[in-house]
Amino acid sequence: MSIHIVALGNEGDAFHQDNRPSGLIRTYLGRSPLVSGDESSLLLNATSTVARPVFTEYQASAFGNVKLVVHDCPVWDIFDSDWYTSRNLIGGADIIVIKYNVNDKFSFHEVKDNYIPVIKRALNSVPVIIAAVGTRQNEELPCTCPLCTSDRGSCVSTTEGIQLAKELGATYLELHSLDDFYIGKYFGGVLEYFMIQALNQKTSEKMKKRKMSNSFHGIRPPQLEQPEKMPVLKAEASHYNSDLNNLLFCCQCVDVIFYNPDLKEVVEAHKIVLCAVSHVFMLLFNVKSPADIQDSSIIRTTQDLFAINRDAAFPGASQESPGNPPLPVIVKDALFCSCLSDILRFIYSGAFQWEELEEDVRKKVKDSGDVSNVIEKVKCILKTPGKFNCLRNCKTYQARKPLWFYNTSLKFFLNKPMLADVVFEIQGTTVPAHRAILVARCEVMAAMFNGNYMEAKSVLIPVYGVSKETFLSFLEYLYTDSCCPAGIFQAMCLLICAEMYQVSRLQHICELFIITQLQSMPSRELASMNLDIVDLLKKAKFHHSDCLSTWLLHFIATNYLIFSQKPEFQDLSVEERSFVEKHRWPSNMYLKQLAEYRKYIHSRKCRCSVM
Repeated sequence: MSIHIVALGNEGDAFHQDNRPSGLIRTYLGRSPLVSGDESSLLLNATSTVARPVFTEYQASAFGNVKLVVHDCPVWDIFDSDWYTSRNLIGGADIIVIKYNVNDKFSFHEVKDNYIPVIKRALNSVPVIIAAVGTRQNEELPCTCPLCTSDRGSCVSTTEGIQLAKELGATYLELHSLDDFYIGKYFGGVLEYFMIQALNQKTSEKMKKRKMSNSFHGIRPPQLEQPEKMPVLKAEASHYNSDLNNLLFCCQCVDVIFYNPDLKEVVEAHKIVLCAVSHVFMLLFNVKSPADIQDSSIIRTTQDLFAINRDAAFPGASQESPGNPPLPVIVKDALFCSCLSDILRFIYSGAFQWEELEEDVRKKVKDSGDVSNVIEKVKCILKTPGKFNCLRNCKTYQARKPLWFYNTSLKFFLNKPMLADVVFEIQGTTVPAHRAILVARCEVMAAMFNGNYMEAKSVLIPVYGVSKETFLSFLEYLYTDSCCPAGIFQAMCLLICAEMYQVSRLQHICELFIITQLQSMPSRELASMNLDIVDLLKKAKFHHSDCLSTWLLHFIATNYLIFSQKPEFQDLSVEERSFVEKHRWPSNMYLKQLAEYRKYIHSRKCRCSVM
């Protein structure tokens, strides 16, 4: 017998990550006297994330001979990357533990906004424990000055935790530290109580099944075996960050060059990336007007730092595009200009590694006051109009996720003529786009625009074989690293487009979407739907989607009684038909045994309690 525990959330302190203790789950498993398992056998998949990348898996023994399996996922982005696996694990949990740090409101809101809605949908009388870890740093401060008030706002109050527990009907615990008392007696006592309850329930269900089987004498009903496990598709990791970061170093599709006050070239860049990050650059490149921004500090920063000189001839200017040469921009501030290459590298890599930026600036600028001055100007460039500068605490943002303005702000430029330097012609309509983003995100596009092809010198490029809606969804993925197909048919069209342009990760996303949609359909809907599953299988094979085609074959075999009645079932090839017949569920053997059992029951003229 086994107990399955799923732990969600991050109990670490984002503001004090140095010298923090081991995690809540691992500390409990290592200290509890009821749990046995040495350090080597305890952590099953912490170092190898290939088998199950979403969760860290622990295995141990509890109460002597009960197998204890714990899946721990601290980060929502990882949890969301493999939705199929995550949903199945939560659905099969005996106990759910939700944890957060009381001094990290970010971890609390991640739990509240992301994990809780998922748990509510999957929750089915499963006990939930909410663990608030840590001691509030400002609990003893009665001061009401603005500094203390802002500090208090960064902590999660007891009231907030209790309210969250009420929403789920959960048990709320406050663990001020991960010592023997709070872990072994307090948290451990509650967890072990629920473990005993789960064991009692499983034992009771097992005894009921045994009584039912023993109460019937004569021929027993045939046992329907479980269908074969479906193949698991592994999600491909995103390389969105590295794609845009590499764009700065490859110097392709450059459309702006920065010069120092002496008219010496400093660095090349791309308007679309800079405007996605900063309203200062939007104002500089006339994407927005001062009336649109309505923030005097941004207007002043633009005027103080940069100037465009369209008439002057700059030495060393790139002549790659004589018809549309890069825009020359003079950086007025010599100190800021000396660090511009490091600043652009910081922006292109996600605009969150503040400590690295400060170190790079300090190597070039010796005076500490000048270093602070440069950093403040970078913060002004990244400022949101109408808001106070929220980037004051660099260490706070260093501990958080990348800001990644791109995957939200680049959507602002999707299918818009602003800064567009290429136009696609699809089904009689035009779609503007930006070569820099296309080259960075798609290797086929990079070869097309930088090779000896007609498209390299053409502004208007025809696109064949895909609809406008599908191509726009494809561009949305390139710009934002995400997509949301309207249905299975649209996802299949997008998969074909991704295969045409060799964007493998988008192919995997479409595969997972199709699988998730089909997996969630009840049998009645599968029987009545108009979607031709065999045609879907043949398209997946034709477009080299091996994972999807293999999964679809298993899906047809698992739902044999439904799909074998459809006319398209006859379109399966001999090899496919042989595979489906071999792995069909229920099997021919079970159906024969069921027919014999029904015949026996009918001959006995007794009513079958099972049928």
